[in-house]
Amino acid sequence: MDVRYARKARRGTAVALAAGLALILTGCGSEEQPKKEPSVANSVAPRTTGQDAKAAPSAEPSEVLGVLKGQEGLELTVNSAKRDAGGFVTVSGQLKNTSADIAVVSAHLSGDETEIIKHGNSLGGATLLDSVGKKRYYVLRDTDGRPLTTTRLSSLDAGSSIPVFMQFPAPPPTTTEVSLQLPTFTPATIKLS
Repeated sequence: MDVRYARKARRGTAVALAAGLALILTGCGSEEQPKKEPSVANSVAPRTTGQDAKAAPSAEPSEVLGVLKGQEGLELTVNSAKRDAGGFVTVSGQLKNTSADIAVVSAHLSGDETEIIKHGNSLGGATLLDSVGKKRYYVLRDTDGRPLTTTRLSSLDAGSSIPVFMQFPAPPPTTTEVSLQLPTFTPATIKLS
């Protein structure tokens, strides 16, 4: 009985070695790199900091819908406010440090909701105010409670800027203008496209 057991054990080992070798050869046989699928979080919420802004210069958009002025020389220039078919409005622009010193992005921009604050500095405190429809629209969140805005904001070097975005529920189609409000910034009226 020991002889039969030994043969079965050797066969099992040989089969396992052959399967392992086949897997290794299959993995090494292709020189083509697999294509990376963009994740939803990265396509919806680009994450940048002030330090990243100086590494990747970007061309500033030419259209200006509004400018919000904040503390420490921070300025938010709104370049687009687009509706999409899903019933959302995405507001995009540039957050710029117009001062001669490093500007620290205030934690107040995240707002005061516990669910948003726990995900770090963001523009989660932004709101759209529809004065005609008498409604306020808050920044959307994903299923984990993260705000659908630019996150990981820390500081900006003097004269540098970073692209930012915020996503809101869309007001009714009859609403063409809203006031964009951001804590510690002056509000600005912007047109929706």
